Amino acid sequence: MTDGISSRHINNTVEHFASLPGIGRKTALRFALHLLKLDNEEVHAFGEALMDMRDSVKYCDECHNITESDICDICSNPKRKSEHVCVVQDIRDVIAIENTQSFYGKYHVLGGVISPMDGVGPNDLQIDSLVMKASKGEINEIILALPATMEGDTTNFYIYKKLKAFDVKVTTIAKGVSIGDDIQYADQLTLGRSIQNRTLFDQSLSI
Repeated sequence: MTDGISSRHINNTVEHFASLPGIGRKTALRFALHLLKLDNEEVHAFGEALMDMRDSVKYCDECHNITESDICDICSNPKRKSEHVCVVQDIRDVIAIENTQSFYGKYHVLGGVISPMDGVGPNDLQIDSLVMKASKGEINEIILALPATMEGDTTNFYIYKKLKAFDVKVTTIAKGVSIGDDIQYADQLTLGRSIQNRTLFDQSLSI
């Protein structure tokens, strides 16, 4: 699509912006036209910031959170309770929970949830590495803080079954987060209380 634009350079920029999640072509076009109004230095700084981020940011070897070193600040913090691990869908959930200042353990970022409709299976997620952690006997509690959706419940149940062989307590956050909501969209007070008032995982209430 060209949207009636004669410049292939603008069209190319629009295509790249429109490939981002939640960005439609009208918004992408607005971004592209805005860049045209900026000074060359500003545009170059924008591009360099993107490249610096892509080149410098990677995933933590321990929890798969974002970091600029091999181990993220949370995993390397000796004050965090390593025996408590909170399992989340993605990095945005880590940020949301950290903003509540109500959890002092560590995290495990799955990188998604099981969703056959989207072609996402257990092997596409960081589940095996979570099971490996549990097998070492150093974790007392694994907190499942996944979305209150069918996909989230499916993933919870799958993880619970994988962890049954180990002596680790499996809990879920309290039902303060509405059904169908992602963790990242819950307000800080509700999310904080849900973390603090977590309950034992009940497989009968899952899928």
